[in-house]
Amino acid sequence: MKKYLLLLLMVTVGFTAQSQILITLLLGDKLNSEGLEFGLEGGINMTTISGLETKNYAGKWNLGFYFDIRIKNQWSLYTGVLVKSNMGVDKLTDNDLLTLDVSEVTYPDGEEIVGDYSHKMNTFLVPALIRYKFKNHLYAELGPQFGLAYKSWIEFEADVDGKEAIIKDYNREIINNIDAGIMAGFGYTLFKGSGWTFGAKYYYGFVDVYKSISGSKNSAFFLKMNIPIGAGEKPKKKKKDTTG
Repeated sequence: MKKYLLLLLMVTVGFTAQSQILITLLLGDKLNSEGLEFGLEGGINMTTISGLETKNYAGKWNLGFYFDIRIKNQWSLYTGVLVKSNMGVDKLTDNDLLTLDVSEVTYPDGEEIVGDYSHKMNTFLVPALIRYKFKNHLYAELGPQFGLAYKSWIEFEADVDGKEAIIKDYNREIINNIDAGIMAGFGYTLFKGSGWTFGAKYYYGFVDVYKSISGSKNSAFFLKMNIPIGAGEKPKKKKKDTTG
């Protein structure tokens, strides 16, 4: 029962997430306070899946929104949703295609078309990280991350007679839609700790990606940037009021 409630919650979050990004831009300065920072997170993630023959990483851009909620002193809870993000792996081998029961793309006469196969999953990612902020504006963070894959497909890409050909074979039925694992990261905040943040994170999943392949885990490296919306305006205004 808990599994289905979690699934329902993440689906609801996912469908409303794109509108929340617009709310971030329009109302971010209203949502920020001394105990809460709210803004946009974007960057690139390099992902792969263990348990397959290929070791290639797939690189994709991601975008979402975040909450940095102050707990006490230099401790905070970092969460939010990456709305546009992908997990997966690039350049599947012939053995990988056999393992995943993928039919190779051929010409009408049966001749194989040479190209690259990859597995891509559109996934909502929700971190829940405990963050410690050092006095030099560096930070370290650690905690779980949860994922909901709402689309999954094997993508074939090839050059056919000088034209780019892309074929998608959707296969969400072979994967576990819900993922969970551990994430660790670090970063630095500009402008004396009140501006943009640049950071790096690593994620390792505990749930098998494929229902029939034991040991098939997601893992990913994230390079990211956080942009708080209006977070620096309130402290400036407060300082101005106290001096007047």
